[in-house]
Amino acid sequence: MTSDPLVDLNRLDSWMRDNVVNFTGPISVAKIEGGQSNPTFRLDTPSKSYVLRRKPAGQLLKSAHAVDREFRVQSALAQTDVPTAHMHALCQDPDVLGADFYVMDYIKGRSFDDPRMPSLDPKERREIMTDMNLALAKIHSVDLFKVGLEDYGPKGHYVERQVTRWTAQYRATETETVRDMDDLMDWLSNNMIPDDGQRTLVHGDYRIDNLLYDPTQPKILAILDWELSTLGHPFADLASVIMQWQMPAGGDGRGLAGVDRANLGLMTDQEFVDLYCANRDIPAVENFSFYLAFCFFRMAAILQGVKKRALDGNASDPGRGLTLGEYVPLFARMGLKAATQ
Repeated sequence: MTSDPLVDLNRLDSWMRDNVVNFTGPISVAKIEGGQSNPTFRLDTPSKSYVLRRKPAGQLLKSAHAVDREFRVQSALAQTDVPTAHMHALCQDPDVLGADFYVMDYIKGRSFDDPRMPSLDPKERREIMTDMNLALAKIHSVDLFKVGLEDYGPKGHYVERQVTRWTAQYRATETETVRDMDDLMDWLSNNMIPDDGQRTLVHGDYRIDNLLYDPTQPKILAILDWELSTLGHPFADLASVIMQWQMPAGGDGRGLAGVDRANLGLMTDQEFVDLYCANRDIPAVENFSFYLAFCFFRMAAILQGVKKRALDGNASDPGRGLTLGEYVPLFARMGLKAATQ
């Protein structure tokens, strides 16, 4: 059996025999690279493959790496048409692997780290983006009471709470002064939009590389990485998609800045927003520039935390964590730009 320092296979095998229906060992484990928050592993057995997500080792920020929330929301969404993997079991006994973890189905599908999707033709790209848009609308249309998620997040002004939370998280992980970030946090606090009463399930990190598509069809099989999910304002998720596309193309930017979208069959930002409104049967989005500035700010704060964990030796992929941390000033600068549009 292959192993990993964060996964004791003997203890895991015993736990899975007691908690996962129809499980049979032995298990081999391989780390799934690329994630920067909760370490994720593929578990292979003679009859089936699974995915395990656990909290990182080391001292963690309060409320961060909440794998129990990931497990809860994805379990609840099994009752809906939101595509998610089947959840098997959650473990909160530290004697098993030393930290909370959960096990879900492994789904064989396609993922796209690059939103340009270079392996596809223009028609396929358009279809992929169309289903991405529809899936986001489905998330925001979930009946919270019907699936038992009405208490999944606090009531009140979501964006204001998020600005307060991520400002505190940023300050707790700050490693050097970034003037644009200081100015962006001040701008958001001083220009806070009023609460318009919209409150839905939000994913919190909705982008194409967190989606798993059917191997041959432009259909999402599972939406991944629900760590930042809560109840909040749906336009924050929508703005998160547009934020990512405004980043540099290729590499760690994974954006569409400067790309000839029409030639590639890719939607413009406005086309995506308009289709989203049509899918939800709602009017045009107001104050979108504020939500965009907010998303740039939040991502800058998240990446600062990734950088700090890398420096402290607690990151899932330290080298990549340091690389991503270098993007904090860019996200802050682009957030200020969005704020003045």
